[in-house]
Amino acid sequence: MSTTDKPTRRRLGPVRRGRALTLTAAATTLALGLAACSGGPASTNAVEGGKGKTIEATMAFTLSSGFDPANASSAVATAVNQHIFEALVDLDPITREPYLALAKADPVASGDGLTYTVSLRDGAKFSDGSPVTAEDVAWSFTRVLKPADPAAPPLMQGFIPFIEAVTAKDATTAEFKLKYPFALFAERISVVKIVPKAKTGDAAAAKAFDTAPIGSGPFKMDSASKESGIKLSRNDTYNGPRPATADAMTWNTTTEAAARVSDLQGGRVQAIESVPYLNVDSLKGKYTVDVKQAFNQVFLMFNTQAAPFNDKRVRQALHYAIDKDAVIKTALNGYGSPATSYLDEGNKDYQKAATVYDYNLDKAKALLAEAGVSNLSIQLDTTDSSIVKDVAPLVVEQWKKIGVNASLNTVPSAAIYGDVVPKDTFRVLMATGDPSVFGVDTDLLMRWFYYGETWPGKRYRWSDADRKAMAALLDQAAQTSDEAARKALWKQALDKVADEVPLYPILHTKVVTAYDPGKLTGFSGAATTGLYFLGASRNG
Repeated sequence: MSTTDKPTRRRLGPVRRGRALTLTAAATTLALGLAACSGGPASTNAVEGGKGKTIEATMAFTLSSGFDPANASSAVATAVNQHIFEALVDLDPITREPYLALAKADPVASGDGLTYTVSLRDGAKFSDGSPVTAEDVAWSFTRVLKPADPAAPPLMQGFIPFIEAVTAKDATTAEFKLKYPFALFAERISVVKIVPKAKTGDAAAAKAFDTAPIGSGPFKMDSASKESGIKLSRNDTYNGPRPATADAMTWNTTTEAAARVSDLQGGRVQAIESVPYLNVDSLKGKYTVDVKQAFNQVFLMFNTQAAPFNDKRVRQALHYAIDKDAVIKTALNGYGSPATSYLDEGNKDYQKAATVYDYNLDKAKALLAEAGVSNLSIQLDTTDSSIVKDVAPLVVEQWKKIGVNASLNTVPSAAIYGDVVPKDTFRVLMATGDPSVFGVDTDLLMRWFYYGETWPGKRYRWSDADRKAMAALLDQAAQTSDEAARKALWKQALDKVADEVPLYPILHTKVVTAYDPGKLTGFSGAATTGLYFLGASRNG
């Protein structure tokens, strides 16, 4: 939502508990003072104003995954899913504040914080007209927690390790059993979108659902492809707080920065993401340009089991050899900041890492010498993100100063993670990553890259000892009620990944979005990848 067209706001109140819970415990352990946006008259008026209108936009990534929200991770899919699915509690994609979505009221906690009950919104339906039930809620969580194939856990599993089981108490009430009290329960359950059990109950059904998803959100997906983009339309069965304010949306997808700018200036679309930094000044005036500091990072990832990158000193050397300020000035026109931690400095929980990779050629050379490495030649695999394509050649040139020669291999994300990285020949990757689309707390952001199997086990091949040590730190922090103690454990985790650098940011970017204010109202850019039109209306 824009700063000039905000709907009324309310608070998502403290989590309610049983009568046995004392007021002191409620205030100190699991209280949730969380701001939220609600629907209301402003939303209703926006719907009326947007009838018959289609919103057109151009995304900065191509479609590289399916849409099943248990596993969807591509920039396009996660943005689409925010419009077609709901969680019990969702995070506003712009403010990052939680609001009640499918939940009728705040989650109610037991006295010991180990049981929660959540009631569903009255009359909630999926876009095919079938009712949303507590059985669908229980199934949506169970398929993530206990998948049919334990060897291939869904991506969302790593975000909810505190949940033991979810069951349906009755048709409209779900009950959560926790392994331990977790203070961020209400906002964290936003990572699991609710899907119809009837459409995802077995492997064949789930496979079909991945390409033809059905949700309870304000929009439904009509078609999707890498070539023709995404087409969405209003979900007429939706009765929640964020009704669609346009009849349809068409999202074009391209990694070509010039094509996105041309789409906006030529009137083909009303909004584009990832504005090329060199075009920011020329677009200002006629268009609104939103600049947001972001977690979004350009990172290096190594095969930590393959020589010479099984020696962390070699990994560290490549980081020290990068003049990040020069890269940001040249490739990003200044729209970024050097990484001083895994977290960006704008994060409320930011802590500077014990190891910071300032530009230091002498140290880089010394580390390579200590590791016994000289005249290193490698292939640097990269995704085809426009930012990566601008950054990578500069980094390759800088590495030459320490005797490292790298050739570039640039391919789409789907091919990188589906074909290049799994091979034994993989060594080094440069890509972008932004798990902040799912949430911005440290626990969630750390779990994305450093917990579970997908990234640590299958991609950068971290040792069992390192993976177990990281999991232990994050799990211990999650179970710690004292905020200072939890932050101290997070600091240990942040310092560990800064020292080991199996996957670690070079820099954090600023996200720049541009739109035509004469043709869009109620819209603003996000501090994450993706475009979000909840509450946006099409004019003209």
